Amino acid sequence: MGKIRCGPADLQQTARRPDGAVRVAEVRKMTGNNRAADRSFHQVFIVGYGYVGRRVAELWLERGVPVSAMVRNRQKIDESGRDDRVRHIYGDLGLAETLKGQPTRGALVYYLAPPPGEGNEDPLLAAFLESVDGNRLPAALVYISTTGVYGDCGGEWVNEDRPPAPLTERGKRRLHAERALLGWSQRLTVPVVILRVSGIYGPGRLPLQRIQKGVPVVRDEDSSWSNRIHVDDLARVCVAAALRGGPGEIYNVSDGHPGTMGQYYRAVARTAGLPLPPEISMEEAERTLGSMTLSFLAQNRRIDNAKMLADLDLELLYPNVEEGVRVSLLYQ
Repeated sequence: MGKIRCGPADLQQTARRPDGAVRVAEVRKMTGNNRAADRSFHQVFIVGYGYVGRRVAELWLERGVPVSAMVRNRQKIDESGRDDRVRHIYGDLGLAETLKGQPTRGALVYYLAPPPGEGNEDPLLAAFLESVDGNRLPAALVYISTTGVYGDCGGEWVNEDRPPAPLTERGKRRLHAERALLGWSQRLTVPVVILRVSGIYGPGRLPLQRIQKGVPVVRDEDSSWSNRIHVDDLARVCVAAALRGGPGEIYNVSDGHPGTMGQYYRAVARTAGLPLPPEISMEEAERTLGSMTLSFLAQNRRIDNAKMLADLDLELLYPNVEEGVRVSLLYQ
């Protein structure tokens, strides 16, 4: 594993992107400053109506665009009668017969549903695409993938030109989904935009319980870089990707300020008034931490978000975790 290999005092300087705003300006120059006017959509359909999907729906509703969402829990559909802002429609990605007749025709579709928990492919996405016949083609589709498709990059800055090399089944499933979507897009001429998203945090998604329990973090000098995006910024990126993203384009989604897991936990602890988490060596972490945590630590990369900021003409609300964590705690 390629570690940071620098002391805590060096981290703030090292984490700073070497070319800063210049990188965004360069991307804007390459892609052109005279972008087309925002696209318009008459309806939105969300597959995977959860933590991110609800926020995406809210942003489109604020624009006056009607939103439908596929929900596999029939009880939620019954309860939705109390709130007619989002139309809930029954569908289960694991039951192909329930996918027929979903309101995809002419809609902006967001596919936010995760793949299954095992294997190297995503049969759920395949089933959904198979269900969309030629008479019900969407106007466009936005897909949430993961920066995990890049694998371990030895701590280097990573932009969208980097060839994917996923290490985990989780990353391989996402890469399989990306390729399936791009092939489907070309065959049916449906514009698809792919968002490779880093770690998502926000209200209800902070590691408060782990900090309260005293779960340790790997000390900075042994740790890997990690990357994050606040859920509200991710929702705004999802809207901007539909309005301004290029068909077939891939965008890294991150706040552009990577740090270590320890830095993130300490930011949460300080803001929440909790004790700082204990620190351990990587050798000790390999003996005591779970396999999921270790799999994240094994993938060392710094995500370059310049293309996202330039192409989507976007400024983030929370370009660093300190501000994002503070606001998240207000709505925890």
